[in-house]
Amino acid sequence: HKFINIRIIIFLMSLPIKDQTVLITGAGRGLGSEIAKSFYHEGAKIIINYRRSYKQAKSLADSLGVNAIIAQGDIRNKDDLIQMNKNLCNADMIPTTIIHNAINDYKFNGDQRKKINELEWLDLQNQIETSQKGFLNILNVFTKNMMKKEFGRIVTIGTNLFQNPVVPYHEYITGKAGLLSLTRTSAIELGKFNITVNMISGGLLKITDASESTPENVFDYISSITPLKKVTTTKDFADAVLFFASPWSRAVTGQNLVVDGGLVLN
Repeated sequence: HKFINIRIIIFLMSLPIKDQTVLITGAGRGLGSEIAKSFYHEGAKIIINYRRSYKQAKSLADSLGVNAIIAQGDIRNKDDLIQMNKNLCNADMIPTTIIHNAINDYKFNGDQRKKINELEWLDLQNQIETSQKGFLNILNVFTKNMMKKEFGRIVTIGTNLFQNPVVPYHEYITGKAGLLSLTRTSAIELGKFNITVNMISGGLLKITDASESTPENVFDYISSITPLKKVTTTKDFADAVLFFASPWSRAVTGQNLVVDGGLVLN
């Protein structure tokens, strides 16, 4: 009986991915859609959040099947998330796991980026509102159910650029750097409820909506200086996100895992 009780305690602390309900913000396209596919292939129920990309989100949900639904909402608007949470509760799709992937519209093109003497506070605020305010809204609204169940897995998406800003995308990097801080502080506060909060950071991914404007020679250069001699794909990255939701990471929280082929070494 003692052995069985230990097994039950471990199960409650670490829900298998196939028993999780995963909300991915900004999942209608790009990296978010790949993350949704990775979780779906492991048997999870999927909530595809989108702001404007209805057609892409609907198409993704249709392709995944009955265990995937769409949920419209701007994470910068707390009222949107409150309504979304009500709808999900009514549909018996209460998130156990949240992947905060959404970013404000951005293009990774070093030649066209704003230089520091051209940058306005509004440029930074546009990124901060999605990466940080959006995450705060998520924590405010969705962690209540996690606390009640004493289980939750939260993963934020960062960047290796705040460790090695080879191209100074000032506003994007600033938004993500603050997100790492909030990831770590919330991990401390939520840990007693068996809720882990971690970040996974990529480099230049091939290819997302944000990186489609990146010149091909930049991808070639990244490949040449990366130990694995390849640019990380969205599927490479999405599969790595599974770790922080899996039972194997049940004792890991407040961490930032860099998935970029070894370009940035911690």
